[in-house]
Formats: sequence, C-alpha cells, structure tokens
Amino acid sequence: MSAAPTRVLLLHGIWMVGLTMRRFARGLAEAGFETEIIGYPSIAGGPDAAAERLADALAQGPAHVVGHSLGGLSALQAARAAPELPVGRIVCLGSPVCGSGAANALARVPLSHLYFGRSADILHAGCVEWPAGIEVGMVAGCVPRGLGALLARFDGPHDGTVAVEETRAPALADHIVVQASHSGLLLSADAVRQTACFLRDGRFEHARSRPAE
Repeated sequence: MSAAPTRVLLLHGIWMVGLTMRRFARGLAEAGFETEIIGYPSIAGGPDAAAERLADALAQGPAHVVGHSLGGLSALQAARAAPELPVGRIVCLGSPVCGSGAANALARVPLSHLYFGRSADILHAGCVEWPAGIEVGMVAGCVPRGLGALLARFDGPHDGTVAVEETRAPALADHIVVQASHSGLLLSADAVRQTACFLRDGRFEHARSRPAE
C-alpha cells in the first residue's frame, strides 16, 4: 500500500450496536481520521456478517480497522480469510485473541448458545494468526469491572470480561494495557489516544500511557 490510509472502519462487539462506537469514532475523528462505523448482527450473523460488511466498506478504498472485543476478532478473521483486502493497520480493543475464558465458562450454562449465536466458535477459539503484512495492535483493559468476572476465574489482571493474557499473541506488533474496563475501553480517552498513535506509527506510546479520564 503506497500510503497509509486516514480512513478508519470501526466494528462493535457482541450484544452491541454501531451506536456504541460513536464516542470512540468521534475521538479518532478529532485526531484527524475519517471514521465510519460498521454495524452487523453479532448474534444472528456473527463474524461472517461482520467480514462481509467490512469487505463491502473496503471495496470503497483502503482503511484501517478498529474493533472492540468480537469486532476485533472478526476483523482478524476477515483479514486471514481474504488477505487481498486493502486493510491498513488493525487495532483490537480488549479482543480475546487466545479465546475467552468467560465465554467458555458460560458455555456450560444450559441454552448458552442463545447468548453467542454464530459468534460462539470464534469467542471460544480466538484468532491468533493473520497475514504477516498486517500490523495489529492490542489495547487491553485492566479495571476488573464486568459480568464476566462472575463467570470466569481470572488468575491475573482482567477488564471484568477478558483477561489481559487472553489479549496477547506472538503476532501482535504491539500491546498496551490501559486503565479501563471492557466496556470502558470505548469511553477511554487514553484508549483513543493510543489507538490513534498506533494507526499513525504502528506502535503505542508506552512511556505516555496514563489512566483514562
């Protein structure tokens, strides 16, 4: 790709809608990016639906991708399945690339398939591989506030839904932890700033990381 795109596509997480990404998109817009939120049916359609809509948006031109939780996993899966897509950099926000312990715990509950629908497989398995040419950064949270903590036993830092260790993968270009819960990542000024930094430079500003406002 001859020049880094300034366009950014945003994918929401499971049980959410595009509106939940609006504040994060506004923060990136203030940082100089052209943002577009991609909505998709996370239960009925899952990552396949997200990938289809992402491909349609990328057909209009190259773009970076930012995905929260399932949205990040969906972006990685789409890049792996179709390496020809004109994807710039990808930033995952609290995405369990190694698989979600909370999702695995909930799977033992009767009728749990109704909670995850077609997103169940990727939440259980994660996604730790993608084309080598795509730089992927991970912003993880460490404020333990969320329903996931009631389902899974986390041995280390977590964001209330996803353990920090579940967000680490060897193929990541960079990884950073900010003071935010899982849903709080979408409201974190620090997460927005770090995301903008990675989209511009391919790395986070570790020395400047600070608690979210």
